[in-house]
Amino acid sequence: MLRLWQIIQTALGIIFRHPITGTSIIPVMPDGQIVLIRRRDNGRWGLPGGIVDWGEDIPTAVQRELVEETGLELVKIRRLVGVYSAPDRDPRFHSICVVVEAEVKGKMLVKDTLEILDVRAFQPSNIPQGKLSHDHDRQLQDYFSGVTTLA
Repeated sequence: MLRLWQIIQTALGIIFRHPITGTSIIPVMPDGQIVLIRRRDNGRWGLPGGIVDWGEDIPTAVQRELVEETGLELVKIRRLVGVYSAPDRDPRFHSICVVVEAEVKGKMLVKDTLEILDVRAFQPSNIPQGKLSHDHDRQLQDYFSGVTTLA
């Protein structure tokens, strides 16, 4: 009976205790401004992004999340900024976040009003750094430093 319980615990651990894969996007407008979203759950500014859906690759998730959260169109993914996997980087659950810089265009519009309060473009010098959601301060710091991070 003990062995059966151990097998059940292992199976539950495999199903429920794996990190979630997601993405954060650093959307850069044609004029060089960076687009941030204001999150409904904590009221803080942060990078758009979200969980990669089943059957979806990272570029498709980036494109979908941009439209859902900002209304913007993906022109191209410019570069990989980093992969962030610290268990405490997201207060909700353990997630692995693939961060990319993206060239975007279009008109900003909040489409996902359940998650997003506002969307706005900031000059890089006006981003409210030190007050961003999750670990987005670090992600932007790495982006501005020009490094690719595995953390």
